[in-house]
Amino acid sequence: MTNLDAWAAQQPDSPNRSEALRRLVEIALTSATGVRPKSDTQRQRARDMADKAIDKIADSTASAEEQADRKRQLVKGPGEFQKVRRDRTRK
Repeated sequence: MTNLDAWAAQQPDSPNRSEALRRLVEIALTSATGVRPKSDTQRQRARDMADKAIDKIADSTASAEEQADRKRQLVKGPGEFQKVRRDRTRK
C-alpha cells in the first residue's frame, strides 16, 4: 500500500486510498499500454494457455455441451468488461 499512498500524495487533491485505487483502475482500463500480444503466434499461445487453465478447473460432472458453454462464457468475460476489451472489435 505504500506505493498507492505515495501515488495518492502526488495528486493535487491527495485522494484517500479507495479513491486513489479507483482512479488507478480507471487509468489501467482506459489506457492504451500496448500490453496486448503483438503477433498471431503470441495470441494463439495465450488462447491455448487460457484453454488449458479453464480445462483444469472444469466441472467434470457437467455434460460436454455444458462445459463448452461455460468455457465460452469465461472467455467472453462479464458484459461490463466487454466494452473495454481492446482485442475485440466494437459492434
